Amino acid sequence: MPAPSLADFLAAQPSVIRVALTRVRGSSPRNAGTEMFVAPAALRGTIGGGQLEYLAIEAARVMLRDQVLNRALDVPLGPEIGQCCGGRVELELSRMRASDRRAALARAARHQDTLSHVYVMGAGHVGRALADLFQHLPVRCILVDPRPDEIALCIADVETRVNPLAESDILNAPPNSAFVVLTHDHGLDFLLTSAALERADAAYVGMIGSATKRAKFRKWAQRECDGQTIEHLNCPIGASGSRDKRPSVIAAFVAAEVMAELTSATVATAPEGAHDAPISGQYNDRKGRSA
Repeated sequence: MPAPSLADFLAAQPSVIRVALTRVRGSSPRNAGTEMFVAPAALRGTIGGGQLEYLAIEAARVMLRDQVLNRALDVPLGPEIGQCCGGRVELELSRMRASDRRAALARAARHQDTLSHVYVMGAGHVGRALADLFQHLPVRCILVDPRPDEIALCIADVETRVNPLAESDILNAPPNSAFVVLTHDHGLDFLLTSAALERADAAYVGMIGSATKRAKFRKWAQRECDGQTIEHLNCPIGASGSRDKRPSVIAAFVAAEVMAELTSATVATAPEGAHDAPISGQYNDRKGRSA
């Protein structure tokens, strides 16, 4: 089950400390600007885990207990705290007022608008398994299929679209989107994959199948699509990982493949913050240990 949204988390917690990484020197688990939110018995986000996060959670909960409004920490990430990153970070801990909550929600909304779109074209077993994974990743996943009965089987917290003309979703997608094509029909796979390749601005285009299907698609594209090249096509998808054909295993390798492409060009500029890695419920005991 996906973690509650930041809005739901803040609405449920009357007292919250915002923990923000304000400065990073050397190696650190997360970048400056990363934030997490600490309540007496719940968390939202992560600043990297380990002893650094443990110390921050403890400090935040002491602040809540003692009614302290603000505190700064300067933490070496070395033997002193049992970490070996070798860097040093500065943290700002502050009790959230109503204006701080509004600002955090505004940041989360801006970040949501920057998420890469991942279009899963086909709501069969592998498509639904992909949706199950992408719902937990910092992307906006859209599951598209012309069959309402298959879409209805998806229980993941992703956007779903019943569309008999799925090419329109590909044509109207924003630049740098990812497209994973795995419909119930090879002919439809070819049409959708060709439409995705034709955009030339896709971050990832993948089609389920084999080396034989790739060869057939190459011939089809040359014949039917004015010699369209398939240089940037990933097919078979997830092939570098395993020959296991179970939908959940295929989906795991495909999701990794997609995320590698989406993050390779944006890692230096990707927005930081708790909203990109919601882990509420993972550290719910008082000591901050993983449950």
